[in-house]
Amino acid sequence: MKVGLHISNFTWDGGAAELRFRMADIAQRAEQTGVDRISVMDHVWQIGPLGPPEYAMLEAYTALGWLAAKTERVKLLAMVTAVVYREPGLLAKAVSTLDVLSGGRSILGIGAAWNEDEARGLGLPFPPTAERFERLEEAILICKQMWSDDEGPFEGKHYHLARTLNSPQPLRRPHPPILIGGSGEKKTLRLVARYADSCNINVFDPVVAAHKLDVLRQHCADVGRNYDEIEKTAQTRFNLGENGEHVQQTIENLHAMAELGFTVAHGSLINVSRPRQFDLFAERIIPALEKF
Repeated sequence: MKVGLHISNFTWDGGAAELRFRMADIAQRAEQTGVDRISVMDHVWQIGPLGPPEYAMLEAYTALGWLAAKTERVKLLAMVTAVVYREPGLLAKAVSTLDVLSGGRSILGIGAAWNEDEARGLGLPFPPTAERFERLEEAILICKQMWSDDEGPFEGKHYHLARTLNSPQPLRRPHPPILIGGSGEKKTLRLVARYADSCNINVFDPVVAAHKLDVLRQHCADVGRNYDEIEKTAQTRFNLGENGEHVQQTIENLHAMAELGFTVAHGSLINVSRPRQFDLFAERIIPALEKF
């Protein structure tokens, strides 16, 4: 089982002046411990479960560019891009740029967006749910076209591109993997079955997660897709405890995820900025995952 680190909280000791150094140190330590991928959120304000909106939040693709410069191996993605925050042509260009400058390590994580407060607050588009999902599907099609040899026009319901020229192309071929985040049974998982290389599903309740995978399996059957082609990523939290008191429970939870069929455990490491937590992660969690 592979592991991914999700960096979702930037309110650390030292404030903004120290952020770049702490970010680089965290990413480099993660790479050294054997983490497969690192993600940041595509939010412009902090979200409720992690703190008030006023807490620090970095723009996703600028942050990923910094992480690309400070690492050599880990894959990099936004978990997940809010489709309505960027025009799809610009998004495809941003991910292509990240892929080229990282040496072929980008993943497109994308979803329909949900945080209306931050969108309204900064004047970002936030159409109704049905339209956001229509835009999500069109954005994926645009990215795939821009990452192909077809530089012709794209005419959709919401997006109209006169020429889908994209130079340079990503290094990753045929294109950077596409991960669709979310577990909505009628729309999101159906889009995963049709277009995605990877899915991302919360596993805070294993019974619910197992059901979501069954739904995805049926959608795959409906569209003639091989279910096993899709990478199953479990969204979780690594709460190891101040002195490692939760390590064993964390290992048991990860084993349960693997038994369900997830091949990547992707989550936030609680108190990620404290070196002791990374020591526990490297000494106890990574070796355990290698056995699953």
